[in-house]
Amino acid sequence: MKTQLTLIAVSIALVSGNAVLAAGGGGVVSDPGAMQGKHFDPKGKAPSTFTVELQNGLRKTLPFEDKRDFEESKRGFIAAPKYKTIMADAGNVAWDMGSYEFLLQGKDFDSVHPSLQRQAILNMGYGLYEVVPDKIYQVRGFDLSNISFVKTNTGWIVFDPLTSKETARAALELVNEKLGKRPVVAVVYSHSHADHFGGVRGVVDEADVKSGKVKIIAPAGFMDHAVAENVYAGNAMTRRLYFQYGVLLPRSPFGHVDQSIGKNTAAGNLGLIEPTILINEPFEKMTVDGVEMEFQNTPGTEAPAEMNTYFPQMKAFWAAENITGTIHNIYTLRGALVRDALAWSKNINNALYRYGNEAQVMFASHSWPRWGNDRVQEVMRTQRDSYAHLNNEVLHLANNGVTINEVHNVYKQPESLKSQWAAHSYHGSEEHNSRAVINRYLGYWDANPATLIPLSPKDSAPLYVEMMGGSAKIMAKGKQLYKQGKYREAMEIVNKLVYAEPNNTPAKDLLADIFEQIGYQKESPSVRNSFLGAAYELRHGMPSGASPKTNGPDMIRAMTTELWLNALAISMDSKKAAGMKFTINLSTPDNGEKFVVEMSNSALTNIKGYQDKNPSLTITVNRSDLEKVMGGQTTFEKLQAEGKAQFTGDRKAFDQLRSTLTTFTPDFELMPGTKAKKAPPAQQNKDPFEAPPIANSDGA
Repeated sequence: MKTQLTLIAVSIALVSGNAVLAAGGGGVVSDPGAMQGKHFDPKGKAPSTFTVELQNGLRKTLPFEDKRDFEESKRGFIAAPKYKTIMADAGNVAWDMGSYEFLLQGKDFDSVHPSLQRQAILNMGYGLYEVVPDKIYQVRGFDLSNISFVKTNTGWIVFDPLTSKETARAALELVNEKLGKRPVVAVVYSHSHADHFGGVRGVVDEADVKSGKVKIIAPAGFMDHAVAENVYAGNAMTRRLYFQYGVLLPRSPFGHVDQSIGKNTAAGNLGLIEPTILINEPFEKMTVDGVEMEFQNTPGTEAPAEMNTYFPQMKAFWAAENITGTIHNIYTLRGALVRDALAWSKNINNALYRYGNEAQVMFASHSWPRWGNDRVQEVMRTQRDSYAHLNNEVLHLANNGVTINEVHNVYKQPESLKSQWAAHSYHGSEEHNSRAVINRYLGYWDANPATLIPLSPKDSAPLYVEMMGGSAKIMAKGKQLYKQGKYREAMEIVNKLVYAEPNNTPAKDLLADIFEQIGYQKESPSVRNSFLGAAYELRHGMPSGASPKTNGPDMIRAMTTELWLNALAISMDSKKAAGMKFTINLSTPDNGEKFVVEMSNSALTNIKGYQDKNPSLTITVNRSDLEKVMGGQTTFEKLQAEGKAQFTGDRKAFDQLRSTLTTFTPDFELMPGTKAKKAPPAQQNKDPFEAPPIANSDGA
């Protein structure tokens, strides 16, 4: 099993030369026992009678009589390719839709929430679809997101070219094969998450972009947010996504079944070509090769930089990732800034009143289109009201004294929303979204001083274990609660035992059993994956092997010098910097930037546009050469030797700075007692000035 963990970890971190592979979906192998309903894990448990009873009850109460989503998801189907697997240029599997075919057997799985199973089947759509006759097409099921093609007078406008070059290229080839070959005249990035721009090099040549032959259009702030959102805490995010995305879970009724807004993420070459046109106004009209578009900027919704698009000639509304087949994350479990549910609701409302009265079709970067004005307005209102109710009701509860540690057990959607599939929280969950709203407005503290400066779990847990009478009593009670189907109660006490005794294998196995049943019962795959992923690591240890690498040359170019300097300050071990005091002037002549970098009071700061009059050291290096340092292709010492970097003044400041820098790796425990006793060998010869890894932001 350790070998399997290592192989899976390596498979999502393959790097060939300067090509970077997106971590995620294609790297995880299918489970040969999935079709037979066999559990992939020797320690795994079948759904308990309590879980089965819960699922059966849901099958009777959920609105399964509403089958419109199934009809709409199949509408406009043109063709599927003969293949189910797409290979990456590096030789690994970039995409494997066939690994989820166990979902198409027509059977109910008691190990999957019935609503989630429905969503997982809907996301099995695979191939080319027509959205607006002879005008708009989508390729779905080639990646986590959809790629859309709008026919112009002479070619295609591509909306959101997926995560990887290989899957985007395959989609374009399918379109040209079935509809006739046409050139790509423009690309639109709807927002700043990787599954909406990473495959751009599969559909356009950068030379055509630079020459002006191909336009790339994006919302204001796109380049900053495409990188910045995922840098400062990127290492922690990368480790945490192992749970949210179920990275170690085989595709199985007992493991990974879906990612809510798509099956999974492709594991191919992730690239980025800088936009040539930025949409700055709240509403901005543009005609590209005969196609009229109005862009609606929606910053601070699903992404910090995002925009919807309306096509007045076709009465078609592109909802980006603001309106899909699920209520989204207000807080995403891998980690990100908390989003604004109220702003999200208001932006949907703006779209509803501006475009909803005449739109005849709504399509998006995930899920499937909705046709007919009544249906478009229905889904718009459902999602508008879901975000508004979440924001308003949670704050209503908070103003009545409900705290962040209680609200997830108190907040409930109204029945009128529960009965609508478009209001179900597959990507988000009512539990973690409700806590996020309070966190946004009131922060993490519940106002009880006992929780303001709590003991760390590893320090508090032994006290609980001692007061509860020791591990034997806790194990006995935990097993009793498990047998009674009281899984959250069992989790409460057994989790304490695992923190107190991280090497207690029976305790970890019992907690894994508890997590597994909770996971089976969850509608949100992010929540399901987190419980099942934690169960996997409790049973078999955390992954070993190479860690995912996400810094390709495109992402490095997109990282500003200021962002890189800020990241260096985070990587600095402040204890090692005690007593250090210096200033370094940094100048990059080829782009005219200047910085002062100052070490003072064990803090590293920088300011753009200034030079210190009496610096300890001045470093002059072209930004184009600095990018090679940031990308790990060279070092400052090599650039000095080549005459490409000049150090003027006391080099001691540079050496002191280097001595404080650390290299982050996502090899820390998320659950106690899961790290191998023998630590893997440290990364050799990694320059501390190399830019830190950028977290994967696929699907937010």
